[in-house]
Amino acid sequence: MASADTWQQHSDSEREELLPRNSHEPETQSVHWRNLIGFWLLGLCNNFSYVVMLSAAHDILKNQRAPENNSHVDPEPTPTSHNSTSRYDCNPVSTAAVLLADILPTFIIKMLAPFGLHLLPYSPRIILCGACTASSFLLVAFSQEVMTSLSGVVLTSISCGLGEITFLALTAFYPSEVVSWWSSGTGGAGVLGALSYLGLTLVGLSPENTLISMLGIPVLLLATYFLLLKSPDSSACQRDGALGTSAQRPLTAGESSKPYPNFNQSLSFSDRWNVFKGLLKYIVPLTLVYFAEYFINQGLFELLFFRNTSLNHAQQYRWYQMLYQVGVFVSRSSLRCCHFRFIWLLAVLQFLNLGFLMAEVWFSFLPSIYLVFLIILYEGCLGGAAYVNTFHRVAVETQDEHREFAMATACIADTLGISLSGALALPLHDFLCQSH
Repeated sequence: MASADTWQQHSDSEREELLPRNSHEPETQSVHWRNLIGFWLLGLCNNFSYVVMLSAAHDILKNQRAPENNSHVDPEPTPTSHNSTSRYDCNPVSTAAVLLADILPTFIIKMLAPFGLHLLPYSPRIILCGACTASSFLLVAFSQEVMTSLSGVVLTSISCGLGEITFLALTAFYPSEVVSWWSSGTGGAGVLGALSYLGLTLVGLSPENTLISMLGIPVLLLATYFLLLKSPDSSACQRDGALGTSAQRPLTAGESSKPYPNFNQSLSFSDRWNVFKGLLKYIVPLTLVYFAEYFINQGLFELLFFRNTSLNHAQQYRWYQMLYQVGVFVSRSSLRCCHFRFIWLLAVLQFLNLGFLMAEVWFSFLPSIYLVFLIILYEGCLGGAAYVNTFHRVAVETQDEHREFAMATACIADTLGISLSGALALPLHDFLCQSH
């Protein structure tokens, strides 16, 4: 009964009729577009460092040395950090180690955030995100040990996780269109992050200098939030017209001096539990999609090594990451063209991808790396479609007073799936590399 009060069963067309699309005056329309572009840029900046760290995972584990040129990955005094006797050309440590460093802090933040993060104003959160991103680039670029680099990756995770839960909650105070623009921006981060790392290293820039060159990203994040994005209080496009004068003012100057009113503080434990139960039909399939997706990305990409190509192992890994991100970007930007309600079907298709590529790793039956390229592109499309459609459904089906909490809570699904996949990918890496 309670869940019936929590979830509104509007169709997409009914929901669109609730949006004040045709009431914008020219000035308000300008503010409306500034906010849409602002959320796209926030999605781009928030996920950019996360993608770069995953693209650099192979280099982080392979190339770093102590000053005396001893590997800090392999305890053996060998000049190379990978196993040349294995047909997989394995690093001693799986790239899943970078994935876990890149996701576990995010997972912890998202688990705890619904219970207290709303007490911290938005602006300090965003400043912390920018500082962590800049610090992560510098720490990884100048470190000479893998553990130091992984510490930098942890800072990236803190920035990305805190940013995602903050910005998705912030969408509750804007028209529902901003969800698709945020999602498209995160997809754009995948393409631009992976492509920039691939391109800059291909033209001869070292991984270290490549990371230093990306320090403009946290600056753009802060500029977008504080200078481009307009407060929902100053525009005529408040969330479906449902926010009154007591709505949260996340961008106003005095926010840090006193608590600002918001819906999260007024929700009882019973309310939160009912909202969470209503979200399970989206959280569970999205978790499964991301489990299969990242088991492929960080468990199998490194093992999908083709020797009959002009690309070396590191270049193959970077191309895998880039093509995956292209698929994610296309599907995360597709919401204006098509909606997809059946997230469970996407989970089934992603597990079929996982099974097929696992068979390829074990039996090596595919004749060309280009077939793997196509599968990885398709894999990214499935993952991006699951993400954008999940948050679209949550945004349009949740009551206004529950939406901020629901958006912040639903984003735990992808992180949970990624964390589980990273934990299982580590022993898989060790088993396959030792058995071949």
